[in-house]
Amino acid sequence: MPIPILMPALSPTMETGKLAKWHVKEGDEVKSGDVIAEIETDKAVMEVEAIEEGRIGKLYVPEGDDDVPVNTVIAMVLEDDESAGDIEAPAPATPAATPAAAPQVDTPAPASVPQSQPATTTAQAGDKPSGDRVIASPLAKRLASENNLLLTSITGTGPKGRIVKRDVEQAMSLGGAAPAASTPTTALAASKTAVDISRPTAGLDDKEIFSVYEEGSYEIVPHDNMRRIIADRLTLAKTSIPHFYLSIDCELDELLMARKRMNDAIAADGTRLSVNDFIIKALALALQKVPDANATWTSEGTLKHKRSDVAVAVAVEGGLFTPVIRHADLKTLSEISNEMKDLAHRARSKKLAPHEYQGGTTSISNLGMFDIKQFDAVINPPHASILAVGRGEQRPVVKDGALSVASVMSCTLSCDHRVIDGALGAQLLKAFKTYIEDPVTMLV
Repeated sequence: MPIPILMPALSPTMETGKLAKWHVKEGDEVKSGDVIAEIETDKAVMEVEAIEEGRIGKLYVPEGDDDVPVNTVIAMVLEDDESAGDIEAPAPATPAATPAAAPQVDTPAPASVPQSQPATTTAQAGDKPSGDRVIASPLAKRLASENNLLLTSITGTGPKGRIVKRDVEQAMSLGGAAPAASTPTTALAASKTAVDISRPTAGLDDKEIFSVYEEGSYEIVPHDNMRRIIADRLTLAKTSIPHFYLSIDCELDELLMARKRMNDAIAADGTRLSVNDFIIKALALALQKVPDANATWTSEGTLKHKRSDVAVAVAVEGGLFTPVIRHADLKTLSEISNEMKDLAHRARSKKLAPHEYQGGTTSISNLGMFDIKQFDAVINPPHASILAVGRGEQRPVVKDGALSVASVMSCTLSCDHRVIDGALGAQLLKAFKTYIEDPVTMLV
């Protein structure tokens, strides 16, 4: 019997993916472990391996297609005694009943594809989302807007009743849904449906934006998945998280001297500590010293984290990743340094597994290498804080009533005021400053 290869779920929240590249063509022989395709999500490009020996009988999804729903049959593998005539048209992808069986990516190894059991989600196709909010993909929203369709008149077939591209196209083929504006009342209803806090241009119409620029004076660069997700998450963060900011200056002279001595001592091992490694360790220890700040807001209650899992922003082409150093408070500076170098290298080539950049209890964004003195960072949900780190530079300081020069680094902590109050955030920054200015205490 032909073996279906499904679009895998590479993370618990993945609903669609892009088939970035086929490594095989119809008729090719494959064996278990052969890479047959690359799947691109918002954060990574993952390789899909064959798990059975056979021959590629049919490729259903063309290379470059995006918005391919999870569990869609993307190819069929034939066994030795089968031919293309044995292949039946695949049934549409249908989510199953419980999220517990959803495939998880637990290692950075290439993702395997289930043969016949589809990944599971919490809603059957066609289920309506709860409440009045319409759940739709950005592409579906844009298509509906361009074709004057009301999203409330379209039945979603995506996970949890989400309206996806194919639902809007079906509505168009059937003559369309209700017109978006016939009276002032319906026009207002349509705009409320179309504008969501997750839209980067919420409240602005694309036609209005284009109208203020002279035609030919610009080019349109389509958003890739990473840029769309970044825009959605940061818009959500700034509109739903009450930010406030605390800044502090940390003297670095003791740290720089300690770093030089340590690097001299471990030079033979090929490890070289960076200032950022000390910052990660200091923040992780500070969270253990001020545990109430190591938290996440939820509507049911505050999550008090026991571990210091520190996410670190890494700039990549077209966006950024936030790989996570787990148990950073328990790791040595050398361990943090080596792990961070590996994660950053694989982040830039989009080879991180989802579990390596999801989660974490706080974040660090360091722009000191770009000569940025000080800045405010946007909190990365579901974290309740992010530390923005500026460059270390020599500045005049007063010590014991006398003017002197010291290497100083400015840091700004962005806090979620639902979880971290001003005094609590100040305690966290004070603890961080203590570790930075007296780095020997990190080794105790």
